[in-house]
Amino acid sequence: MDDAARLRAATHALTHWDLDRPRIEEVSRSENVVFRVETSNGAKFVLRLHRPGYHSYDELVSEQAWTSALRAAGMDVPTPRLTRAGGGYAHVAFGDEMRYAGMLEWVDGDVMWGLIESAADPVSVAARFRALGGLMGRMHNQAAAWVRPEGFTRHALDADGLMGERPFWGRFWEAPALTSRQSREFDALRHRIFQVLRRLETGPDSYSLIHADLHPGNIVVHDEDLHVIDFDDAGFGWHVYDLAVALKNFQERPDFAGLRDALVAGYREVRPLGDATVALLPLFLLIRALATIGWISARPELGHADYLQRMVAYVHRHAATVLDRLEVGG
Repeated sequence: MDDAARLRAATHALTHWDLDRPRIEEVSRSENVVFRVETSNGAKFVLRLHRPGYHSYDELVSEQAWTSALRAAGMDVPTPRLTRAGGGYAHVAFGDEMRYAGMLEWVDGDVMWGLIESAADPVSVAARFRALGGLMGRMHNQAAAWVRPEGFTRHALDADGLMGERPFWGRFWEAPALTSRQSREFDALRHRIFQVLRRLETGPDSYSLIHADLHPGNIVVHDEDLHVIDFDDAGFGWHVYDLAVALKNFQERPDFAGLRDALVAGYREVRPLGDATVALLPLFLLIRALATIGWISARPELGHADYLQRMVAYVHRHAATVLDRLEVGG
């Protein structure tokens, strides 16, 4: 679908909301197609046309249930705008597809990733990661203690969800970009990682609802308040996965160790985090790389082939060392 067709579909979706002469522009196209909406009175919103087949209606409603609970606990997270019919989502035509459309209040600010990339002072960058760690710890505190409403449903990023036969982000070992040899190696690798994950605890101290994409690109900084966006990947998983996601794209920086330590220190200011869990970070950084290969392979239209190859190279460099340290046989 071209730009004009996507804009027509989004404009049609807006008819499900009471908005005063809205103006609309596309701002991103990744998992979902996202538009910025501004009304004649200056109110601003985010319209998301969700990827078909990624989440059911009940899963999307459950996402809003969690963000509502997070807001009640003092977290700065998206606030939905209900449809004219009073629902959180509308079912709309998008070309020859049907997609769920949802609308959120827009939050002005700077994306944390851009602030990090433009900062010349490593101390200020570390401070960003410390703040992110604290935010992450508070989210995990809420999730671990939260009594979920009846009917709540989200995917699980457990051993099966990450390294099973049908992982949530796709069968990465079958990625078309891999050679036959790489495919066999990655399949063997996932079996080894699966056995490690099966032994990990899944109690609330280490496993609960997680954001699962909580990197600085999904943090909007407004007057130093941290607003978390994009809960599309949120599900049940190990807390350390969130930590790994935050760090994954900063591993090539010379100050990576300091950023890691700052993230952990910020987390520990609000929630316990044992050394044994921190020691699992290399494993979950590896898992994130493999999941990314699956995610990109299922979305070739996004044009991330170069990044996919970087993830393949990362896995080749680190897999043996990471697993040998964990003394995994096979």
